[in-house]
Order: sequence, then C-alpha cells, then structure tokens
Amino acid sequence: MGTPPYFKHESAVVDDGAKIGARTKIWHFCHVAAGAKIGADCVLGQGVYVAGSVVLGEGVKVQNNVSLYDGVVVDAHAFIGPSAVFTNVVNPRSEIVRKDEFLPTRVGRGATIGANATIVCGHEIGAYAFIGAGAVVTANVPPFALVFGVPARQVGWMCRCGVRLVIEHGAGWCSACGRGYRAEGDGIAEA
Repeated sequence: MGTPPYFKHESAVVDDGAKIGARTKIWHFCHVAAGAKIGADCVLGQGVYVAGSVVLGEGVKVQNNVSLYDGVVVDAHAFIGPSAVFTNVVNPRSEIVRKDEFLPTRVGRGATIGANATIVCGHEIGAYAFIGAGAVVTANVPPFALVFGVPARQVGWMCRCGVRLVIEHGAGWCSACGRGYRAEGDGIAEA
C-alpha cells in the first residue's frame, strides 16, 4: 500500500471507501466517513467530521470543529468558518428515526460561511454568497448576497473577491478588484 496523495495527521481517521483528492490536508482529530468525496487541494481543520454522503469540491476550506452531515454538498473554493453548524433534519427527536427525512444543503462555489453560523437543512447558499458570523440561515441565499443575523437577512451584496459592493441604479463596481456587477431580477450578476 503506497503513500496517499493527500496529507492525513496521525490522529485523523479516514474510513476505507472515502475518496480524497490530491494535496488535500486532513488535520488533527478529523473523521472522514466511508463514501465521502473530498476534492483536491481541500483543508479540513482540527475536529472536522465528514459524513458518508458529503461531497466537497476542490479547494474547499473547512475550519476547526465543523460537522458536515449527510446531505451536504459544498462546491469548489467555498470557505466554512470555525464551529459552523449544518443540520440535516428539520425536526429531530432522539426517540424517532428520521433518516428518510434528511434534507439536502448545497453551498455554492466560492461562498463563505462565517464562524458559528448555523445552516438549517434544505437550503441553498448561492455562489459567492457571504454568511456573517453567528447567522442562522433558514432560507435560500442568492448568489453574491451578504446575510447576517438571527434569522439571517440579506443586508447587501459581496464581490467574488469578498469585498462588500455598492449597487446603485442597477450597477456597481468592486472597489478592490474592479469587477463590475449589474442588477438581474432580484439578484445581481457579473457585468
């Protein structure tokens, strides 16, 4: 048996049947369950749990103490902050098994989920959306949206590079990288 193409700290557990991409780093006390699919160039911080049906795209960064439960799909280059919480059942009870009621959650490409945010299952976080620290997401979040609060409410728009945008009269430019954006329906798109 050869050396895996990824790094795994000696205290981490990667079950047989998990698929891990090249150059991915799995740090202290992580557990990746059989069936999980993790892309290339990902980082799993200390104490991360990845359930068997979870899929992570390439370049995803999952910070310390995050549990990704069955039904979670994270697209490429998303960032999940420390101690963020994902659920997979809307109304859990210890006495009642509801595994057939798991609801999927998708985190779009390049999205950021802040520290201690809670993502209630059954929702989609759009590409490059930004979830503020401590927010509780109870609805879908559009691409590029900035949301925070309990429950999370949209308060603005974010550039692909992670800087808050000013959209006026249906258009705007990022002050950091110069990308242009235009209003499109209830959302925005790159110009």
